[in-house]
Amino acid sequence: MKVKLSDGRTVRYWSGGASPGPVVLFFHGCPDTRRIAMTGEQAAQDAGVRLLCVNRPGYGSSTPTASTPASVARDATELLDLWGVDEAAVLGMSVGAMYAAAFAATYPERTKLLGLVSAPGPGEPTDETLEESMARMRPDFEDWRDRIDPDDEDDAALAARFLAELPPSDADLLRPLGDEAVAAMIWEAVTNPEGYLRDAALVLRPWDVDLAAVRCPAFIWCGDRDDKAVAATDWWAYRLPGPIDVEVEPATTHLAALLRRWPEILHRLGTARD
Repeated sequence: MKVKLSDGRTVRYWSGGASPGPVVLFFHGCPDTRRIAMTGEQAAQDAGVRLLCVNRPGYGSSTPTASTPASVARDATELLDLWGVDEAAVLGMSVGAMYAAAFAATYPERTKLLGLVSAPGPGEPTDETLEESMARMRPDFEDWRDRIDPDDEDDAALAARFLAELPPSDADLLRPLGDEAVAAMIWEAVTNPEGYLRDAALVLRPWDVDLAAVRCPAFIWCGDRDDKAVAATDWWAYRLPGPIDVEVEPATTHLAALLRRWPEILHRLGTARD
């Protein structure tokens, strides 16, 4: 579904699970979209929560703009206002953790719980401007995009190429969705390079929010086979005021930390009902 924001930009979002129910606002990874949230539909229904995910600027048909973590948080808040939602638990997957934390820091009065899955910390400091970083990364991204060929109308072939790029355990969790769903997922995520490039560049520099402003409890989930996320748990634990609960799942990779644990994650976040 699409909605126009007050500045005229369009964003595309997905909502599923229980309605009415407490809202879990989900920030997708990179490159990814609202479609990854759809894999949590049944878990959201079972947990009695309403799961909401918005494509960030530059992903799918969401209008590209000069976004930052704080501006993405403002966009999400505007959508919550349109929905008449006062408070939500927020959940970020991978690079989406940066945006979930930005929401919790910018709107602590509206955030019940903060959940981070497979969350990296910032990259090494750089003297590049945001635009220079995006330009530097563009050729490699476009080479990868050409290899995946998201415009191929053969869903089975597109899905096979994409899944071959993933760790086998992650691919095995997506394969049951079917070729059409996997093809739609990757097409929406990478058809426009601006979303990915901006995400990848923003995570390399200081974020325009103060994580010390987060006031809610936080939960961090990751797999022990995701070295970057495991290494970043101390970074997050040091900067979030707490309390913080960190769980490292054995024999689990990056995407599997979300797809295998949707029921537990949404049940935990859905307990913030009052």
